[in-house]
Amino acid sequence: MTINFKTEADALRDEMIARRRDLHQHPEIAFEEVRTAGIVAEELNNLGMEVQTGVGKTGVVGILEGDSDGPTVLIRADMDALPVYEQNSTDYISQTNGKMHACGHDGHTTMSLAVAKMLSAHRDKMRGRVKFVFQPAEEIAAGAAAMIKDGVLESPRPDVSLGLHLWNYLPLGKLGVATGPVMAGSNSFTITIRGKGSHGAMPQDALDPIVCAAHVITGLQTITSRNMDPLEGAVVSATQIHAGHANNVIPMEATIGGTTRSFKPEVRQLLETRLVEITENIAKAMGCTATVNFTEGTMPVSNDAEVAMQVRDAFTDIVGEDAFVMDERAMVGEDMSFLMDDIPGMFFFVGSANDERELNYGHHHPRFDFDEDALPLGAALMARAAASYVLIDEI
Repeated sequence: MTINFKTEADALRDEMIARRRDLHQHPEIAFEEVRTAGIVAEELNNLGMEVQTGVGKTGVVGILEGDSDGPTVLIRADMDALPVYEQNSTDYISQTNGKMHACGHDGHTTMSLAVAKMLSAHRDKMRGRVKFVFQPAEEIAAGAAAMIKDGVLESPRPDVSLGLHLWNYLPLGKLGVATGPVMAGSNSFTITIRGKGSHGAMPQDALDPIVCAAHVITGLQTITSRNMDPLEGAVVSATQIHAGHANNVIPMEATIGGTTRSFKPEVRQLLETRLVEITENIAKAMGCTATVNFTEGTMPVSNDAEVAMQVRDAFTDIVGEDAFVMDERAMVGEDMSFLMDDIPGMFFFVGSANDERELNYGHHHPRFDFDEDALPLGAALMARAAASYVLIDEI
């Protein structure tokens, strides 16, 4: 008989809301998640799991063993907050000035602990195991790699990986469950343009790197508008420009910072190639020189077709197919991609917006908050997805 995880999750609703609000009041940014990790480790220990702490600096891993051998399912939740000044007026706003859970990771941690509690109650019906991974430093795309370096994908190695994200771009009750790439790979770039400085009143004596930078930024806009297939997803954004220190001095150097996003490796390569070509040739035409440096961020998060199909089938016990949004994708990055690189997986979005309650600000906004009814729904969905692999009645 199929376990009713929705009923079990609803019974934990008040507990989840209290925990989420506590975590929200005590945000910790990348690799500082000491308090959060302590709460997670204590809860997993209380559930009788094998627990490892300090994985990837501040990460926590808990292994829930079943009664017989079988597959290993990895469930990942991120724990870190952002360096954002919260502007909400709830009674659970951040108590740490300049730090805020502005992306929903407090909810992710809360839901994953609820899943651990629910599945632990059914371990006598489990074959295999569930590996709960509580990851630090997602917001700087460094936590997953740190945990991998510390062996999170070994002993035992997962057969499937599952993750979710509360999603204020979908209303409560809707689920983003696309197959294939759902979040973009990201790179950052820094362009350094060098020219010749002069007095601001004598521009004829200068090779102005600021004017050159302005033309470079304009030129970069043609990459997606003229070099990319319109049916492919790609972003090139210049997000910083720095030059000069005085109003009457044309400086010798200007720097531009920005990001590229793409779903496919060949698109990423095209973006990088054209970015270098456009930058170097515009600089040369204006008598300047330019160098471009790239820093790799995340890979695309891509949902395996077979895993996605199985997870969607499992979800229908909790929600109808009308809840499924099959084309929900985003150009934001997510380092769950490293955990899913060679392990088939599914990363799904749980709609968390409520327009009537003004719980619809975007992620990373200082007024971000979400409808907490998404907590029991997300926990039930994740528990049901994992159960489809490890519960004996489901095999």
